[in-house]
Amino acid sequence: MGFALVLLGLALWALAHFFKRIAPERRAAMGNAGRGIVALGVGLGLVLMIVGYRMAEFIPVWTPPAWTVHLNNLLMVGAVFLFAMSETKGRLRGKMRHPQLTAVKVWAVAHLLVNGDAVSILLFGGLLAWAVAEVIVINRAGPWDRPEPGPASRDIILVVMTVVAFAVIAAIHAWLGVWPFPH
Repeated sequence: MGFALVLLGLALWALAHFFKRIAPERRAAMGNAGRGIVALGVGLGLVLMIVGYRMAEFIPVWTPPAWTVHLNNLLMVGAVFLFAMSETKGRLRGKMRHPQLTAVKVWAVAHLLVNGDAVSILLFGGLLAWAVAEVIVINRAGPWDRPEPGPASRDIILVVMTVVAFAVIAAIHAWLGVWPFPH
């Protein structure tokens, strides 16, 4: 049942995100209702993925080496930095077209490195595939209007946001019983 929920969650997540690309006229005509439908699809997809992941039977596929925890944490700091970069207006924001999707790809790879079970491969591999596909679809849709760089002080805020967000994410993992650091 857990695997099926993860698959359903991945499908809802992807379809909700692709809706704007697949049917732009329909999405635009729906106005705020379209945004609500997308938000509902994304939220429900996320809930299904989490519940399914927690319910799924642990089926080992491979055993990650202990050192991958270090690499995972390093990649996660990078993923948090990239994700936060999309929300800042500093000099770095205009350097990358898809910082959030790149963050998802880095996050997924980091989690694939430390989770060798079947449902983790399905979840993190599925989200990695979605992020890659989303970048391809967006890039084919048209050129990028690169944002103008902002003040360097905003990049300092980005670093602070990264450290705080990483600490919060690590605390949530620990609270859920998944210690994110080497033992």
